[in-house]
Amino acid sequence: MSQNIQKDSGFEPFKGIDTLATHAGYNPREHESLSCPAIPPISLSTTFYQKAPGEHFGFDYSRAGNPTRDFLEKALATLEGARFAAAFSSGLAVQSALVQQLKSGDSVICNDDVYGGTNRYFRTISSNAGIKTHFVNLATDLPGLAKCLQSDSAVRMVWIETPTNPLMKLIDVRAVSEAVKKVNKDILVVCDNTFLSPVFQRPLELGADVVMHSMTKYINGHSDVVMGCCMTNSAQLHEWLTYNQKSAGATPSPFDCWLAHRGLRTLPLRMRQHMANGLAVARHLEASRHVDRVLHPGLESHPQHQLAKRQQRGYSGMVSAYLRVDASAFVSALSLFTLAESLGGFESLAEVPSIMTHASVPPDQRAELGITDSFVRLSVGLEDIDDLLADLDQALEKAAKPATGDDGGAASDAKRRRTSKNGQ
Repeated sequence: MSQNIQKDSGFEPFKGIDTLATHAGYNPREHESLSCPAIPPISLSTTFYQKAPGEHFGFDYSRAGNPTRDFLEKALATLEGARFAAAFSSGLAVQSALVQQLKSGDSVICNDDVYGGTNRYFRTISSNAGIKTHFVNLATDLPGLAKCLQSDSAVRMVWIETPTNPLMKLIDVRAVSEAVKKVNKDILVVCDNTFLSPVFQRPLELGADVVMHSMTKYINGHSDVVMGCCMTNSAQLHEWLTYNQKSAGATPSPFDCWLAHRGLRTLPLRMRQHMANGLAVARHLEASRHVDRVLHPGLESHPQHQLAKRQQRGYSGMVSAYLRVDASAFVSALSLFTLAESLGGFESLAEVPSIMTHASVPPDQRAELGITDSFVRLSVGLEDIDDLLADLDQALEKAAKPATGDDGGAASDAKRRRTSKNGQ
């Protein structure tokens, strides 16, 4: 029945996605030596017995490989329709591993609107290593992509994020991949699929070379694990990624792998409810007199609504909006929506990107993108939709009232947040 939510929105689910999520990565029948436990066991051991020097039974040291991580990686590859998967300690650790393939003098093209941490990494960490980044509007400026590729022969990677964070732009993965490969088939096309998960989008099938996720978000789905992953069909790239896991050491703990695998089991169910609630919130806000504009690909007002119908298999619970009321007052007045960074958990979250997740993006770049102080981002959770809508309404009404001077500390809290230069 839950698939009806997806089909009613005009999307056809990936074949067998619910079964894959339930069973991928682990089959108890294959583990008689462990007494066939119904769920994957947690292997906390840091080291493993060897039958002779240099002759182990598949694992030797947990940083190089761990049974619990192995179960998770197999499940991730299956859901994404990939040959290989690698799990890292965070999404940014995945980015670091991928960029570390490059050398000083190489260049990257990244779409202009991305997660604040991604932007920060390219502007500082990779820049300090001598790697140049071109920020291009890959959502609407494909000629700009072609021009950049032609003018800089050192481009070795193109970084896509779709939908983008936080402006909810869509990038045509197939069109970008084809444009890149036409110039140089060896340029790596990476797609951040965090906002949609493997349930609603499979970038590898659209031409990307690598798909990555912050598993902290929808895949784990319970706001209790920080982790990242990437999937690919390239044996050569996977060899590098596993080498990087072992050599750089940004590997997740076995317990975190177990938690993420557990969360993954319910991913299709959760994503459909996130979609239903997210669409309802977007439509409700669009009708509010306190809201100037709502950004959600499921709305017909979204300029890339048709691309969403063509490229995706659904929508997530991410909604962004420009308000006609004070954004900080609005998020501070919410009750069911928690004022917090991150996204994709079972609970609803609200934030002001300009002073929270994207505070590290340079002010001039934020202004050019339209990440203003009136702009909010919502991660719509799994609560009853009527309760969520009521919470939004009461917060908008409170934010619309003239200031009385007695804000219970909300104004000072907002000012304190504005001084943050880091963001997540």
